[in-house]
Amino acid sequence: MKSIVLAEKPSVARDLARVLGCSQQTKQYIEGPKYIVTWALGHLVELKMPEDYNKEYKTWRMEDLPIIPNEMGLKLIRQVSHQFKGIEHLARRKDVGEFIIATDAGREGELVARWILEKLRWKKPVKRLWISSQTDRAIKDGFRNLKPAKEYDFLYQSAVCRSEADWLIGLNVTRALTTKYNEQLSAGRVQTPALSMILDREAEIKAFVPKEYFTIDAKIGPLDAAWENNGERRIFDRSKAEKVVELVKNEKGTVASVQTKAKSEQQPMPYDLTELQRDANRRFGFSAKKTSSVLQNLYERYKLVTYPRTDSKYLTADMEQTMNDRLQALSSAYRDEVQPALRNKGRVAAKKVFNNSKVSDHHAIIPTDETPHLGDLSTDERKLYDIIVRRFLALFYGPYQTETIHAVIDVKGEMFSARETKIVDAGFKKVTGKDEDSSDTKPLGAVKTGQEFSVKDSRLQKKLTEPPARFNEADLLSRMEKFGLGTPATRADIIERLLSTEAIDRQNNRLHPTPKGKQLIELVNSELKSPELTAKWEKELEDIARGKGNPKAFLDNIRKQTKQLVQEIKGSEQTYKAHNLTGSKCPECGELMKEVKGRDGKMLVCSSRECGFRKRKDPKLSNRRCPQCHKKMEIHNGKAGTYFQCRPCNVVEKAEDRKKTVTKREERQLMKKYTKHEEAPMGNSLAEALKSALEKKD
Repeated sequence: MKSIVLAEKPSVARDLARVLGCSQQTKQYIEGPKYIVTWALGHLVELKMPEDYNKEYKTWRMEDLPIIPNEMGLKLIRQVSHQFKGIEHLARRKDVGEFIIATDAGREGELVARWILEKLRWKKPVKRLWISSQTDRAIKDGFRNLKPAKEYDFLYQSAVCRSEADWLIGLNVTRALTTKYNEQLSAGRVQTPALSMILDREAEIKAFVPKEYFTIDAKIGPLDAAWENNGERRIFDRSKAEKVVELVKNEKGTVASVQTKAKSEQQPMPYDLTELQRDANRRFGFSAKKTSSVLQNLYERYKLVTYPRTDSKYLTADMEQTMNDRLQALSSAYRDEVQPALRNKGRVAAKKVFNNSKVSDHHAIIPTDETPHLGDLSTDERKLYDIIVRRFLALFYGPYQTETIHAVIDVKGEMFSARETKIVDAGFKKVTGKDEDSSDTKPLGAVKTGQEFSVKDSRLQKKLTEPPARFNEADLLSRMEKFGLGTPATRADIIERLLSTEAIDRQNNRLHPTPKGKQLIELVNSELKSPELTAKWEKELEDIARGKGNPKAFLDNIRKQTKQLVQEIKGSEQTYKAHNLTGSKCPECGELMKEVKGRDGKMLVCSSRECGFRKRKDPKLSNRRCPQCHKKMEIHNGKAGTYFQCRPCNVVEKAEDRKKTVTKREERQLMKKYTKHEEAPMGNSLAEALKSALEKKD
């Protein structure tokens, strides 16, 4: 009997098929002696939409809300139903005895496979492939150690609860807001509290009042020093600051104390997904979504890194024996950095990284034992791979050790500080990059307590306190992680959702709330924008995944919450005013047009949802020429279909007003078709060929 192996994507399926010895390729699967490898295309099955329960729900009406089905049903996604039918055909084969789930080893991957199995009504045995990298060795080891699928039932229940909760709250609240205020307003269980955080920061910035303060720098003998009092270097009283400058001018200072303090900085842990997204955002300006996409390529296509969507920075104890193989794989591309670790027989200096209790579904993101060919990678892939490798190699080096000398100089009772830092041992920063050694520039090492130096110069600098900065994606990811909003796998999509719905805007790598976002947060229920409530839901989902939660109780609570949220919107007396209305009127219904961002630039959209007319603000030019001025005509999509317009001449033509333009290739094929029995003169036009063909037909 053969086993069906279900991968999440065709590219992964091809790798599995190669390793499993499957070579008989078809459109929907690859077959071998023991295995038939097939694939999903992301999700093939989804939750039914409201109109699947009742056709009347296709029209959005407030009186229909909340829509809460007694039981949530599943349906095929029409665009990929052909692939499901292919899997269904395999499932009916009499020579198939078991099903192996080989989708991504996480909550969403589990949902992809289980929903397919549910629609198949599969009754035979099911096993689970659970691996953290896509190398040939990992795949072979994984298939030797397949798990019973029932071990992941709790994970599946958690995935179902997450999906149904997002459907119930997101769909109902979005429909309620949209119908109430006649504007496409999107809200959700995670995106709304994330938006609220951005708006809270904006409120802090608006409320901020800058304060004037002063700092004093002085040249005291050979030392560069700064005024300091109990760690505070700012003076908020101008007159006091000026008095200090006058007081110390041309005076002598006595070294009151010299302290040497050793500091040891431990090796950083390897990356989890959120930390990697933060670091890539700070270093390279990558969005969280871009980091996820590039990382997925490194994992799936090049097999250079382990499973991306992890929330752990630790490794399991049994992985210690794999360290030498990983170092050997890196030895050509990172020869200088790897050699010290290999000389030490691949022993990890940071032993704390091996901690089974801190690894949940997946360990930290580290390099695999696949040899990297850096020339094959794009610039972005090399950047991301490089910081992952260097963070990994840091584990094999010692701590970063520095020595700081701090001298305090007393000048007429005013204290000035001078500091210098000396690197004692660069440790792990030999691979991650080390700080500047200031010991060569400041001669503090020779300074002794009681020495006297003349104040050669003192300078007063006026400054202003600065407001808190707007969040970049690294900041927002940190806040979302702190409050338990979303998961490492979903946070990037949440940010992109806020951007695509125009609730926020990205400017110079900073996230700004839009006028739409500002109004939206005022209209949304206070509970829904609370990070604490969403964090509580996420904690419950995590408990369900670990077998400690109650799925039924969670969904009963979500249903109750949905009713409450919709009722609050229905009874609200708030108003909404579209910020993007223009002076242009819709040619279809006469309502004012709104300016929105589309994929191809700015667009004008009718403010009436019932009408839905839209056109590009800067219309796309077609190859069609105006019959009067012969300039290219604009192409528009109206309610009645596609039409062309020449603005200078005000000529409008429907798409069907002229015959479809035929390509040269089509013309040649047509000529060939109708001149098989009778040679046509060279250079015949399409019209002549058609005329000749019709005559022959008659």
